[in-house]
Amino acid sequence: MSEINASTEKKSNGVFIVIILALLLGLAVMAYLWSKKNSQLNDCMNETTLLKSDMEGMNQMMSGYVGNMSNDLKTDFKNMLKTYDALIEKDKSKADSLNVQKEKIQSLIDQINKNKNMSASQLFQLRKENETLRGIMKSYVIQIDSLNTLNLKLTSDLDQTTTTLNTTKEERDMFKLDAEEKGAQVKKGSKLQAFGFGSVGLKMKLNNTTEVTNHARSVVQIKSSFTISENPITPSGKKVVYMQVINPDGKTMQTKSSNTVQTDSGNIAYSDKKEIDYQNERIDLAIYYDLKGEEAIKGNYKVKIYCEGNLIGTDSFTLK
Repeated sequence: MSEINASTEKKSNGVFIVIILALLLGLAVMAYLWSKKNSQLNDCMNETTLLKSDMEGMNQMMSGYVGNMSNDLKTDFKNMLKTYDALIEKDKSKADSLNVQKEKIQSLIDQINKNKNMSASQLFQLRKENETLRGIMKSYVIQIDSLNTLNLKLTSDLDQTTTTLNTTKEERDMFKLDAEEKGAQVKKGSKLQAFGFGSVGLKMKLNNTTEVTNHARSVVQIKSSFTISENPITPSGKKVVYMQVINPDGKTMQTKSSNTVQTDSGNIAYSDKKEIDYQNERIDLAIYYDLKGEEAIKGNYKVKIYCEGNLIGTDSFTLK
C-alpha cells in the first residue's frame, strides 16, 4: 500500500514540474515579445523626434518665404473682401449670401493675424482654402457683374494679365487707327467730283422755249449743267444729285421748305435734285430750278452740287 502511494506522489510531482516549466517558458516568451515591442516603440519615438526636429528645421529655413506668402495671402483675402463689398453694392439682393463668404474670409485673416509663426503645412492649407473661396467669388462675379463694370481686384497672375491686356489694347488701337486711315482714304477716293460748270438764268421765249439771259426780271428758270467724273472705286448704281442755289441775299431758293438733305456739313436745304444711274464713267447732266412765279433779284448767285452727302462741286453766276 505504501508503495502505491509513493508511486502516485511521484506522478503528481512530475505533473507539477511540467506545469511549472511550461509557465516559465511562457513567461520567457512574453518577456521576449514585450522587450521586442518596447524596442520598436522606442524606435518609433526616436523617429518621431527626428521628424519633429526636421520639420522645425524646415520651418526655420522657410520662415522668410512663409512670412512673405502669409502677407500675400492676407492681401489677397483683403482684396476679396473689397470685391464682395463691390458686389453687394451692385446687387443687394444677394447680400446675405455674400456676407457669409465675407465672414469666412475674415476668419482666415484673423487666423493669419493671430498665428505669427505659421508653419508651411498650415500655410499650404490656407492656400487651398484661398483657391476654394476665390472660385466661389468668381462665380458670384459672373452672376452679378457679367458686364465687367466693377474694378475687381483679382490679384492672381495680375502682372501677366495686365501686360497681355496692354499689348492687346495697343495692337487693337493700331489696327483701329490703320483701319480708320484706310477708311478715310477710301472715302476720300470714292467721292465723286463735278466739273465743267455752266450755270445760267433762263427766260421764256414766245414759242415756249427757253434761252439764256442775265436780266433778273426775265428769269423763269435757273439751270446748272456740269460733268461728274469717272471713279472706279465708287459703288455704281442709282444716285441722287442735289443742287442748292443761293441768291444774293444768302437765301437758298426752294419751292418747298421740306426739301432738305443730310450732308457732311449737316442738314441743308436744296433747290432741286436729279436721279442718275452712275456706272463709274463720266456723265453729263443738267439740273433745273423753276422759279414758279418767284422773282429773281439782281446780284451774284452761288450754286452748290451735292451727292451722297458730299459737296462735289460749286459754281456761280450773276444777274443784272
